[in-house]
Amino acid sequence: METQKIKELPKDERPREKLMHRGADALNDAELLAIFLRTGIRGRGAVAVGADLIGAAGGSLARLATMGPKELRKLTKGVGPAKACELAAAFEVGRRVARQTAREEPLASPEKVYDFMGPLLQNLSRESLRVVLLDTRHRLIQEEEISLGTLNESLAHPREILRPALSHGAFAFILVHNHPSGDPAPSEADRALTRRIREAADLMQIHLLDHVIIGRERPGAAPYFSFKEHGLL
Repeated sequence: METQKIKELPKDERPREKLMHRGADALNDAELLAIFLRTGIRGRGAVAVGADLIGAAGGSLARLATMGPKELRKLTKGVGPAKACELAAAFEVGRRVARQTAREEPLASPEKVYDFMGPLLQNLSRESLRVVLLDTRHRLIQEEEISLGTLNESLAHPREILRPALSHGAFAFILVHNHPSGDPAPSEADRALTRRIREAADLMQIHLLDHVIIGRERPGAAPYFSFKEHGLL
């Protein structure tokens, strides 16, 4: 089925014109991608190619944003080296803005932790355990990976987790890891690890603010689990 080229759309429905007059929020994900793609291929306009990209990434713009140029090129026709590089650069700009925002504003809620760490972790095939180090105002000092585990578990000794907090003089930290299954519900191993780290942190007088498990977007369910939010810290 053929789709219209951008120049064939009514002027007020073209992505650039919509963005200019109504703001970026007025565009859906495919239309935003079309801004960077600019042109489509025979029988598929730029908006349709943008939709194809999202569909090939499992319907997840967040998953698409984790891909490099080589991966993006493989998803669908109409994305050559130049377009793939432009998309990858745009996604990286978004990540850097998120990191800059995290340094300027307190990471005071699990929602903000998810916004910061979700794009990095939610589409990994293995569990990655990380520490987010914070100052006295709960602003980001640094984020470090502690371990990269198997599909179902991520193991780390408390000393490995606390070492970065001590070396950077952090006032507090947040544990973060992902569940490749997409379901952020904590396992018994997650609960046991959290208890061990809390006890060790208390001894070292460093504040464990939360343990946030990153999952994926699911209808009717939060894409993360916060131990603090559920009264487990």
